[in-house]
Amino acid sequence: MLTELLGATRARTLALAAPLTDEDAQLQSMPDASPAKWHLAHTTWFFETLVLAPHLPGYRVFDARWPQLFNSYYESLGPRHARPQRGLLSRPSLAEVKAYRAHVDAALADLLPSAPPPALSRVELGCHHEQQHQELLLTDILHAFSCNPLLPAYQPTRPTTVAAPEQAWLRHVGGIVEVGHAGPGFAFDNEGPRHAVLLTPFEVSNRLVTCGEYADFIASGGYREPLLWLSDGWATVQAQGWQRPLYWQPDGSVFGLHGVQPLDPNAPVMQLSFYEACAFAEWAGARLPTEFEWEAAASLQGFEQASDQAWQWTRSGYAPYPGYRPAAGAVGEYNGKFMVGQQVLRGGSLATPPGHSRPSYRNFFPPAARWQFSGLRLAR
Repeated sequence: MLTELLGATRARTLALAAPLTDEDAQLQSMPDASPAKWHLAHTTWFFETLVLAPHLPGYRVFDARWPQLFNSYYESLGPRHARPQRGLLSRPSLAEVKAYRAHVDAALADLLPSAPPPALSRVELGCHHEQQHQELLLTDILHAFSCNPLLPAYQPTRPTTVAAPEQAWLRHVGGIVEVGHAGPGFAFDNEGPRHAVLLTPFEVSNRLVTCGEYADFIASGGYREPLLWLSDGWATVQAQGWQRPLYWQPDGSVFGLHGVQPLDPNAPVMQLSFYEACAFAEWAGARLPTEFEWEAAASLQGFEQASDQAWQWTRSGYAPYPGYRPAAGAVGEYNGKFMVGQQVLRGGSLATPPGHSRPSYRNFFPPAARWQFSGLRLAR
């Protein structure tokens, strides 16, 4: 099964990059984004550095100069090329990066039949890590294309949209509930340990907030009313000149992976910051759910659009669970050191690889981030 997961994951990344030209794959439109070529190389570096080098006897790295280029944030694994300058890496070429992927894939095929359990665990982690970068590849190229006056489409054909469910409020009785990954199957270390939390009774919307509802917020002056906003959010609105979600155009259309399209009032609103989500919830007479309310409510009958439309901001800061300890070694840098200044998002998006998310999954971004496929679900 792991062999199939690895093969499917590696193939899907290449398929996602296939519509891109060499020039597209080089683009880095802001420091928080990375070029598609870098995503292709970094996910390969992960397998080479954390799986093959320590576990495959006689393995020779593809190019001894490249680890510095494609290490992301692993301080324990050596120096790194500065993140804001990844777009300057015109060399190695895209063709060379693809050859690097083929080299590492062949070595992984040699390793897997006799790999010890620690190596197999790292391969599984590497697959889920690469799936995260598959979504980032899409969010980052969408941002890059949004900076092009031509507003090119990543995928010209737009899928058929489905009408939003009628809104309803789902009630949870509260009480002591267990949260966190319970198994079986893979989970990241930040999803545990599983533990009990106390919830007061609450209600949560059965679906996500729609573009039509968010358009009403804009029309009512939502971006001009400071009483709706958190202080940092209002300061950001003023400093950045926000007037609408990131990819909404002044003429009322919306830019996305399928190019410029008419605004669909039934589609979930996306590309919102935490600040915008909070302001809308305040305007709507509601609030954002905590991450534990979200996880508990996800099992309620009628809870829709959980993981295939837009990530959903929660009111919870990204912090360790009771008893959490980072893993030993370099993989311990994967999650724990980012547990400050971030907000938790739950669910999944239209760009999340199928099967990647689960109710206990904890995504996280800074509150001003809005180039992701991030929306909101109301609670009260």
